[in-house]
Amino acid sequence: MSDHAHHHAGPSPEQGFWRSRTGSVFIGFGVIAAAYLLFEHTAHVFQWLPFGILLLCPLMHFFMHGSHGGHGGSDGPRPGARS
Repeated sequence: MSDHAHHHAGPSPEQGFWRSRTGSVFIGFGVIAAAYLLFEHTAHVFQWLPFGILLLCPLMHFFMHGSHGGHGGSDGPRPGARS
């Protein structure tokens, strides 16, 4: 019996957090907070904007490298791969 059924208390894996009710509420509050900051505290937002752009570089590097298999590439084709 190699097939095991697992039951999850949270949203289904196909649905994901951002499409769940909790994720939608979180996104809604984030949009409202961002609009409030932009419309009511514009000077403060623009004051920190250069630091935000600089912070975006390492964050993008950190999170975007998770989508590939790593840095241990090879020169030849993979075993079993069609050419």
